[in-house]
Amino acid sequence: MYYYNQTLINPIEIDQPDPSAANALQEGLGGQFGEMRTMMQYFFQSLNFRGKAVEYRDLIQGIALEEISHVELIGRTISQLLDGAPGYHGKKFSVPGENGEPTMDMAKEQKNPHHFIVGAQGALPVDAAGNPWSGSYVHNNGNLILDLLDNLVLESTGRLQKCRIYQMSSNKSLRSTVSFLIARDEAHEMAFAKALETLGVEWNKILPIPKFDSSKYPEVKKLIDAGINREQYHFCLDSSQMEVIFNGSAPANDGSSLTTLPEPQENFAIKPSPERPEEFAPGLDPELQELVDALTDAKTKINGKTDKRR
Repeated sequence: MYYYNQTLINPIEIDQPDPSAANALQEGLGGQFGEMRTMMQYFFQSLNFRGKAVEYRDLIQGIALEEISHVELIGRTISQLLDGAPGYHGKKFSVPGENGEPTMDMAKEQKNPHHFIVGAQGALPVDAAGNPWSGSYVHNNGNLILDLLDNLVLESTGRLQKCRIYQMSSNKSLRSTVSFLIARDEAHEMAFAKALETLGVEWNKILPIPKFDSSKYPEVKKLIDAGINREQYHFCLDSSQMEVIFNGSAPANDGSSLTTLPEPQENFAIKPSPERPEEFAPGLDPELQELVDALTDAKTKINGKTDKRR
């Protein structure tokens, strides 16, 4: 059973629309080493976990749950980078494209016009080349050590690719999300390395991967200074054995320590997406809009009466 808190795990900075940056970021969502794969890989590993060493299962499961929030964060960032890109300023109930005007002429020139044809200026479950995400990316070997090794490679490759995406754009929306994911990928590297360390493996010579000082990225340094690259969250309402594994000195052997928490110490409001008449999204005519407004008013009145009774 799962519960959802309708907030973001990290804020998305406001900047201008940038479809090219959005497409680059698609690799971090639907690519072979993107957030959709990490979410599904860790979920299936925890689902299929065998044996009584539940502390390892809880570690994998806690990261799987965090990855759901990463899919949400990166997906909403892509949508924000696309939203409003055509520059259409027609009125709500006017007809986009009337009199033959090419309202979204710019869309056909973009790296992935599906963002406008299919996605209505929103994220898609594809990589940067437009290839659909595939369940064949998911590795669930059933062998604990092999799964942990596989996960460490996955986090390391994902972090490497995000460091490359960081350099592709100065857009603040992209940078805020990619910087956060670089820091959190390092935390996940430490988590899987620490688990392997408890099984006799030493990592102090190679971590983090890629091995460079990520504090040289100003947006990442702020997050590292806050310590989120050495935190891990279990997201369990009852109990978790994650802390049995994720504690003590970090496998990077840099003097830092690992901390297990129930959840991130901060979360951030989700801003509603604006209507886009040129995409017919949500596509309400005046009559349907009147019905929606009436339903909203009724719900507000009902909720108001309920609050007074409490």
